[in-house]
Amino acid sequence: RCSMADAFNPPGVVVPFGIFSQGVLQGDGETLHVAGQVAWDEGGEVVGKGDIVAQTRQVLENIRTIVSSVGGTMDDIVSVIVYVTELGGLTEIHEVRSEFFSKPYPASTLVQVAGLVHSDLLIEMSAVAVIPRHRLKRPA
Repeated sequence: RCSMADAFNPPGVVVPFGIFSQGVLQGDGETLHVAGQVAWDEGGEVVGKGDIVAQTRQVLENIRTIVSSVGGTMDDIVSVIVYVTELGGLTEIHEVRSEFFSKPYPASTLVQVAGLVHSDLLIEMSAVAVIPRHRLKRPA
């Protein structure tokens, strides 16, 4: 169980509408769990309706915002789970991912789902990052 200090919602991403936090630092704080991110901007508007490239980029920007808010980088991400409503955009998804991740790439799982929380959303990703203690900042 996390304490209130371990769960956080940083500026730059939409405030959760439900009973969850955008990020949770585990244990002493080196492991960060990032909640599933979709293509919502900070105001909760869908970015890139019908455009898997724009949505993937927004999802990864949201993840980067959460990870960087506690001192991490995209290179600290060790695994991602990707949920897509259609498999047809996999090439485009991986092209965008290559803009955010460098080798060695994080472990990854991809699942096709019937739908996401809003009918205009095409992709969702959650992530786990391990942030070196010397860079770790406690959430504000």
